[in-house]
Amino acid sequence: MPALGIPCQSGGAGRRAGGMEPRVFGPAGGSAGTGARGKTKGKKAGKGRGRSSKCNNPPYLPPEAEEGNIEYKLKLVNPSQYRFEHLVTQMKWRLQEGRGEAVYQIGVEDNGLLVGLSEEEMKASLHTLHRMAEKVGADITVLRESEVDYDSDSPRKITEVLIRKVPDNQQVINYSESRTAEQICESASKMITFIDLAGHHKYLKTTIFGLTSYCPDFAMLVVSANTGIAGTTREHLGLAMALKVPFFLVVSKVDLCAAATVERTLRQLERTLKQPGCNKVPFMVRSEDDAVTAAQQFAQSPNITPIFAISSVTGESLDLLKVFLNILPPLTNSHEQEELMQQLPEFQVDEIYTVPEVGTVVGGTLYSGVCKEGEHLVVGPTDGGVFLPLKVCSIQRNRSTCRVLRAGQAATLALGDFERSLLRKGMVLVSPEMLPTVCWVFEAEIVLLFHATSCRQGVQVTVHVGNVRQTAVLEHIHGKDELRTGEKAVVRFRFIKHPEYLKPGTKLLFREGMTKGIGHVCSLQVIDTEIGDP
Repeated sequence: MPALGIPCQSGGAGRRAGGMEPRVFGPAGGSAGTGARGKTKGKKAGKGRGRSSKCNNPPYLPPEAEEGNIEYKLKLVNPSQYRFEHLVTQMKWRLQEGRGEAVYQIGVEDNGLLVGLSEEEMKASLHTLHRMAEKVGADITVLRESEVDYDSDSPRKITEVLIRKVPDNQQVINYSESRTAEQICESASKMITFIDLAGHHKYLKTTIFGLTSYCPDFAMLVVSANTGIAGTTREHLGLAMALKVPFFLVVSKVDLCAAATVERTLRQLERTLKQPGCNKVPFMVRSEDDAVTAAQQFAQSPNITPIFAISSVTGESLDLLKVFLNILPPLTNSHEQEELMQQLPEFQVDEIYTVPEVGTVVGGTLYSGVCKEGEHLVVGPTDGGVFLPLKVCSIQRNRSTCRVLRAGQAATLALGDFERSLLRKGMVLVSPEMLPTVCWVFEAEIVLLFHATSCRQGVQVTVHVGNVRQTAVLEHIHGKDELRTGEKAVVRFRFIKHPEYLKPGTKLLFREGMTKGIGHVCSLQVIDTEIGDP
């Protein structure tokens, strides 16, 4: 099951109550976020009322949110210079909220009423929007247009536009000039990282490690149209739900099957998603409008599950999947990102390499703080629970050199001549100011997802906590002698091989054969640590 990590996107949410069909015109709604904003709106009381309506139910979107990256504009026709500068300030705010992306709904009042504009007004408004985007160094893409039949005898349109900030000193990719992956990464204004995880049951530990360690924003569950739902498919779906990773489904190889076979697989998936315990709302994407709607609703509603039916051979519906990925919204807002960056740096080690003429290199994710080239950190814990000092010689993201790494970003760090044998997966690089602690013993609040009989103290299980994967003994179950499938309890684990760096509140998954459970770390029995010699 490939997991999908997406650094920055934008979008909104909204769906017709009690139904599966999207709204007359696309959904919208601000994403959560806080902080001071460079925008002031004077909203009139009763705005949009007193109109003579041609229909009993005028079309509405959710009211515009002050925070988030969604902006409603009724019209942008020939604004004054003062008004134009104010609009540019608003756009900068929305782009900041969406971490480089914003969605503008043109022809919509602040209260969400879909008024629409004439063709001339829409053309003038889009021209103004182009000027605003140029002012802030952004590109605009028209996502979709729709006619509204409300309070007007002439056709009126609503237009939804994606605004994307182009990074400084970078332009949109020209494939005639960008021939290598490095060149494309250096030129791109937005990067999407795919982490290809194993689909076979015997590689389950690798799949779990990918879902827990890399902390992907989304998961893409790929199902073969000619095979249908297998046991592994259900297991991977259950893992994504247990770890609360939003997922969508891609049915592949539709070129190998008759239409009836593809439909049978799709119906099978829909039934599985609707089952008690899953309670998802399947959303089949069959058009570009569906793809836009799915992308905007996906991250906002935990129940919506988009489904694509594609062929890598004929290219069928691949363009719809690209549209979906292009505008997929972020999971974190700018305020949360700023809070993480204010903390001390913590980099979790997922991979270790030796690169000729570079030395030892570690790959992983910076979970908090900011890491700079040349920074002095400590890495650990070793088998003896010690942290060792080191220097970050250089940093690479997406195969491109960078000087600063920020919270939430994945990268590789070159450590020079640091001895590789001292490193292992599951370690962390942290600031020595953090005074990191380690533990052999920790307690967790768990739910036993499955056990053939009952789970008792003394059993050994493989524990996955973030990038940590180690065998541990279940030493004690508080208030009970045993645990059966579906039961909850607070339990105490003890690692077998060496102490680990853990934090309370971190998600936990444990397994042994068919036995599986999830939970979170409650408390640690920390032991004294020390900073060793370089």
